Amino acid sequence: LRELSTLLHAQAIDVAITNMALPRDAKTGMHSHILDEQRVSLVGRPIKGRRFRFPDDLRGTPVILPSHDSEIRVAFDRVLALAEIRPTIVAEVDDMAMLRLLARESAAVTLVPPIVVRDELSRGELVELARVPDVNERFYGIVADRRFPHPLLKELLRPLPLVLRPKRLRPKR
Repeated sequence: LRELSTLLHAQAIDVAITNMALPRDAKTGMHSHILDEQRVSLVGRPIKGRRFRFPDDLRGTPVILPSHDSEIRVAFDRVLALAEIRPTIVAEVDDMAMLRLLARESAAVTLVPPIVVRDELSRGELVELARVPDVNERFYGIVADRRFPHPLLKELLRPLPLVLRPKRLRPKR
C-alpha cells in the first residue's frame, strides 16, 4: 500500500485498487472510495453429526486468521471481543492464496471470503461453517487529488448499486 500511495502521489498511476483503505490525510490528498464488498465466513472441513455454533464453538477450535493488517481481522476480533471469546489462533496469514491452502490442508477453521475457496466448497472438501455477522471484506479505489483527473475515474468510483447497500430500517407508522 505504501508503494501504491507513492505512485499515486507521483501521478504515475491514476487509481489503486486494494482491500485496505488509506487514512485521509490533508498532506497527501488521498481518498479511498468503497467499490464493493463481500461477506466473510469461517470455513473448514465438514463436521459430522452436528452444526458449528458461531461464536461459541470457537472456544475450543483452532483458527487460521488474516493478519492484524487486514480490515476483516480487525472486525472479526471486535466481534469475538464482544462475545468474550479468545480463540486458539494457529496461524496468521497476509495472503489469500495461503489462507486458501491452509484452509484446505488444515483441521483448523479459516476466516476467509467464500469466493477464495469457491472450488473447495463446490467439491465438498470444505464447508461454510458460519457466516460472520458484521464482517465484510471491502475493496477500495484510492485516488489522489488532481487538477485534471482521468475521465474514466468518475465511472469507476461511482457509488455501489442500491442492491449492494445495506438496508436501512424505517420506523413503523
